[in-house]
Amino acid sequence: MNTWDLVIRPKSKWFALHLDDLWRYRDLIGLFVRRDFVAQFKQTVLGPIWFVLQPLITTIMFTIVFGNIAGLSTDGLPKVLFYLSGNVLWIYFSECLTKTSNTFSANAHLFGKVYFPRLTVPVSIILSGLLRFGLQFVFFGLFLVYFAAAETGFTLTWAAALLPVLLLLMAGISLGLGIIFSSLTTKYRDLRFLLEFGVRLVMYATTVIYPLSSIPEKWKWLVLANPMTPIIEAFRYGFLGAGTFNWLHLGYSFGFMIVVLVLGTLIFTKVERTFMDTV
Repeated sequence: MNTWDLVIRPKSKWFALHLDDLWRYRDLIGLFVRRDFVAQFKQTVLGPIWFVLQPLITTIMFTIVFGNIAGLSTDGLPKVLFYLSGNVLWIYFSECLTKTSNTFSANAHLFGKVYFPRLTVPVSIILSGLLRFGLQFVFFGLFLVYFAAAETGFTLTWAAALLPVLLLLMAGISLGLGIIFSSLTTKYRDLRFLLEFGVRLVMYATTVIYPLSSIPEKWKWLVLANPMTPIIEAFRYGFLGAGTFNWLHLGYSFGFMIVVLVLGTLIFTKVERTFMDTV
């Protein structure tokens, strides 16, 4: 049998996603991951230290403004640990979402020259984000060790073992939403600005700066409608022993992830065929 380098297919239907191409182009994904990660600190003075400066500076600001001045509850946890735990997760989610939403516009020069599965680019962004999250999580772990030595009243629980599941949920949600917005922004450019503003605004609708227990019962449903809220609460419950852990809430986040991933992949594969005419 002959082995062909290029297969010309007829127009495919909506559900012909050709996801097997992602595996065939796994080496290219690895190159994109390396490019995205290295480009972040290339020709900088501090290098990878910038990855931990962002959550540190944000945590200090939140501690001063929301913890000391506003006096918001932190469920009895040290303020630094409470805000750092939320920031580490939110930074990973928000960066993956905003960067994947620029897939078509940021890579149009590359897409117009050579063919490869376009979905490899947003997937590589999610994976390179995991490397940054790893550095920030190690930084968070150093604070855990310090406060544990100081005996400041937090406990590590069994739910910490769910970290891979929480990462999968965040990656899936940010990927699904990101490729939906990237598909829409090929025609409606101003959606990019709306997304950047919306991500900052939606952060206040999650439990990054306050615990779920401090929300009145009649408004909890609104905060829980954000799929990131159960993830952050489960993370805090696992590593700090405080927070609201609920399997049904995590199930909602999982269902949300499935919906946006399926919808996003369908729209993305439909738009990628003609996006060069509008981008």
